[in-house]
Amino acid sequence: MSFSIEERGRENTPDYRVYFKNSEGKYISPFHDIPIYADEAENIFHAVVEVPRWTNAKMEIATKDALNPLIQDVKKGNLRYVANVFPHKGYIWNYGAIPQTWEDPGHKDADTGCCGDNDPIDVCDIGNKVCSRGEVIRVKVLGTLALIDEGETDWKVIVINTEDPEAADFNSIDDVRRLKPGYLEATFDWFRRYKVPDGKPENQFAFNGEFKDRDFAIETVKSTHEFWKALVAKKTDAGGLNCMNTCVLDSPFLCSGGDAKAVVDAAAAFGAEECIPSSADKSFFL
Repeated sequence: MSFSIEERGRENTPDYRVYFKNSEGKYISPFHDIPIYADEAENIFHAVVEVPRWTNAKMEIATKDALNPLIQDVKKGNLRYVANVFPHKGYIWNYGAIPQTWEDPGHKDADTGCCGDNDPIDVCDIGNKVCSRGEVIRVKVLGTLALIDEGETDWKVIVINTEDPEAADFNSIDDVRRLKPGYLEATFDWFRRYKVPDGKPENQFAFNGEFKDRDFAIETVKSTHEFWKALVAKKTDAGGLNCMNTCVLDSPFLCSGGDAKAVVDAAAAFGAEECIPSSADKSFFL
């Protein structure tokens, strides 16, 4: 199963979009149409890379837009670039999401005591390869961190790309601690402080910031898949989320290939990128 992307608009502008296609050239939603499982029997999941490692542009699946393309987050009218909190530069992993998952804002998690953040579940790929924006990779789940972001549960699932030459050596969160010493501590520090340069307080965590193990993480991912199933079947309130899809056959939100193509055709034409503002290079010493 393979996927490709089609860029629209100009990179580093508000009209920039990254749309997805399947192997048949059919436009799809990365939120709803890419299967959660690459290999269900082995608990290998697909992950959509939103932000390649070492980059700053806060790209994300546009959950409220038709076909859910990748867009750059906007705050207070400005494109969002994650701050470099010393010693970090941009994102310190390939950052993305597992498709066909949803952290339900109407469900209070029994472990964290907080409701979901209304997004697909996030992943941090610790593999060696710096992936491309929009790349769809197969990942092995190793553990998870329970971030409490402004009162919402925001799971950060630690994964490794199955194509990584070292993937066979990583089967648990303890393997990460042993083979990549300091990486989990850096991950905790990154999520704790990344919003401080924007004037916000440090983030909080459930479980006192402890990384939970592989089995716990896999069950968490699977529970968010169940929430997504209810969402795409219109069995729960979607709020402002856009559930348009081209492949979920029993979904009332299923649309035709022609309707999907019309969405992409209506987007701005692909053009030359704008420069990343120099402010994105600044480091913050906290």
